[in-house]
Amino acid sequence: MYLSIADALARDINSGVLNQGDRLPTLRELATTLNVTPGTISRAYNEAHRRRLVQGEVGRGTYVLSQGQLELPASNSAAPLNLGQSELLDLSIIKPYSETLEYWLRGALVGMAKSTDFARALDYAPDGGHPAHREAGAQWLRHALPDAQWQQVVITAGAQHGLMVAMSALTHAGDLVLCEALCYPGIISVAHSLERRLRGIPMDDEGILPDALRELCLREKPAMLVCVATCQNPTAAIMSAARRAQIAALAEEFDFIILDDDIYGFLATDPSIKPLSAYAPDRSVYLTSLSKAIMPALRVGYLYSPPKLLSRLTSMVRSSVWMPSPLTAQLASNVITEGLDSKLVRIQRTQAAERQAIAREIFAGFQFKTQPYSYHLWLTLPEPWSADEFTLLARANGVLVLSGTQFQAERGGDNRCVRLVLMSPTSHDELRFALTKLASLIDSDPRRYY
Repeated sequence: MYLSIADALARDINSGVLNQGDRLPTLRELATTLNVTPGTISRAYNEAHRRRLVQGEVGRGTYVLSQGQLELPASNSAAPLNLGQSELLDLSIIKPYSETLEYWLRGALVGMAKSTDFARALDYAPDGGHPAHREAGAQWLRHALPDAQWQQVVITAGAQHGLMVAMSALTHAGDLVLCEALCYPGIISVAHSLERRLRGIPMDDEGILPDALRELCLREKPAMLVCVATCQNPTAAIMSAARRAQIAALAEEFDFIILDDDIYGFLATDPSIKPLSAYAPDRSVYLTSLSKAIMPALRVGYLYSPPKLLSRLTSMVRSSVWMPSPLTAQLASNVITEGLDSKLVRIQRTQAAERQAIAREIFAGFQFKTQPYSYHLWLTLPEPWSADEFTLLARANGVLVLSGTQFQAERGGDNRCVRLVLMSPTSHDELRFALTKLASLIDSDPRRYY
């Protein structure tokens, strides 16, 4: 359907119905006219942009970019519009704003193919990754760890793989692994897949409570703590420097390893606060990747380890995937060494701030937690809503969100929170439309739907 709409735009430009500089309708206007979702219109506009027919400008709209005789697609060029279908607006997956990615990454791919060191991306890599790729990883890490050395970097096939590698290499089946009481579901799945005992630590607005962690350590012996100290998923909590020092001191006292998952560190509101692992460097492994800051498909992660743990981590990488793709690692290295990473991070932070402003406006009367540059917010539903029933009804009304029960490290108990991701919609109009639908649903009585 979206291709048919893009083809119709091409025909109108070709025939002179639309001229260069003409402003196209907003997503909501055209969606209402054609009786489709704003997501369909957004995909149609993206396709028209890919064909260089239109250009979108934040705050101004979408405009016809070119005129004259245009080449129409060979297939589906005269396909009738199918207006009976609908799409879901997906606010369930945390990922970066993607509208500009194709423009920037296309150039990076071409540059990689033309580079003189491209050959190393086509062969097997040594344990830990090629030194050049590890040095690029260290350069990315130095935003958080200024003294990072490439010899202590281990390349993984993304952060989720890095999580699995660290937990597999540094703990054993049956070991107790700790995390936040509300945590990223990937932590839960890895721990249970590896037959580790997972326990969630109570939290406040900064994250893990040190007193609760101490109390548990006095009763049992944990092997590892997995912690997201910046823009925690799902609560968006940011741990203060004092709290990080307390957690690190407990790791020293009770002899457990910290896995510092800093995948959202680039969204910090105070970059001067050191990563959690910096407070206990001899017993911490720092984990990050490029998937949230640059592109989801760039499956490259970086583990930064004290020397005494390096051989165990590199051995587990070899056992699990033999080696992460050198081709992908080369692309990531080019993005970093050419400074493209900094440009894309600035774009993501700007987009996140603008979308947070939209969310604050629409949810002004509701209770939620977030941060100025967070990709998501943690919304508390008013009674008598439950998270699961709201999630189901939101889907029935065309919007995907995640229920708070998905994030419970230990099942059980009531939950009235949902996580809403702000970066997935391709435009501010589409985001505003989705959030407005959710706010309207929250304001209604859930009993009317049953």
